[in-house]
Amino acid sequence: MPARHLLPGQRAEIWTLNVETGERRLRWSSSDLLVEAPNWTADNRLLVNGDGRLFTLSADGDDAPVHLPTPGLDDLNNDHVLDPDGEHVFVSDSGTRQIHRVNLASGEQVRVTGDDEGLFHFLHGVSPDGAEIAWVGLSLIGDWAQGQVRTNLYCSATTPPDDPAVSSGRRQLTDDDHPDDGPEFSPDGEWLWFNSERRVGDQAEPVAPGHAQIFRMPATGGHPTQLTFDERVNWFPHVSPSGCSVVYVSFPPGTLGHPENKDVILRELLFDGGYRDLVALHGGQGTINVNSWSPDSTRIAYVAYPLD
Repeated sequence: MPARHLLPGQRAEIWTLNVETGERRLRWSSSDLLVEAPNWTADNRLLVNGDGRLFTLSADGDDAPVHLPTPGLDDLNNDHVLDPDGEHVFVSDSGTRQIHRVNLASGEQVRVTGDDEGLFHFLHGVSPDGAEIAWVGLSLIGDWAQGQVRTNLYCSATTPPDDPAVSSGRRQLTDDDHPDDGPEFSPDGEWLWFNSERRVGDQAEPVAPGHAQIFRMPATGGHPTQLTFDERVNWFPHVSPSGCSVVYVSFPPGTLGHPENKDVILRELLFDGGYRDLVALHGGQGTINVNSWSPDSTRIAYVAYPLD
């Protein structure tokens, strides 16, 4: 999975959005570097990936992104999540197919996942106490380019494995052919939020291929509950630090997977089962793959990819 690059005439734009007021600010724009997936640090900085590397910039200043060295890891993708300790970030590396814990100050890293029967490890969540990571285990069942893959959800300990063959404390949460993705802990650690194409309840037929909706399940495992029910394709639910708001990216009906270069909508899930549109943009893959809430739960950061 090589790093993405901008198309001719395309820009990558990092925005911040006040979820309550709707106020938006264009933080940074580039026609050279395609960045993805902002995280928002406790000291008010944004962390993004681009060209297989990590970059940081102030959330409110005027500085340009600065490269954060990660020696030995040069194929980082958009699955990176901050450690609650404020000093580390967990990253997924496409080259090693593993998850690593990286020191934000020094760039030193340690691998925290095992080989796990050759699974690709795609990180999405870290428990509030920093003890576990939630990730997608992807196995090839055919041709990658044709989307012939199988995904299931896992949790494992953030400590390096004693046995390199398996992740420490690995727990498999799903074991089926339903495409599942984006597992993220709630701030109280009680729930895992994710998106899935699974069949729900007494439905006679499975949902249409690609028609992902938002779900949550107990973090210890158990029956998933569906939380969105609409014609659009909904991905990557992100819960605010306060636990009072959930934002996700909504693709047009009929979208397969979570591709790049789509006209998408960022939506807030309402607790009566409805939703509220926050902003429409050209984006998709890379826009909000990981949690990008500000620490005070007022703003989110996202990336748009407009074409001139």
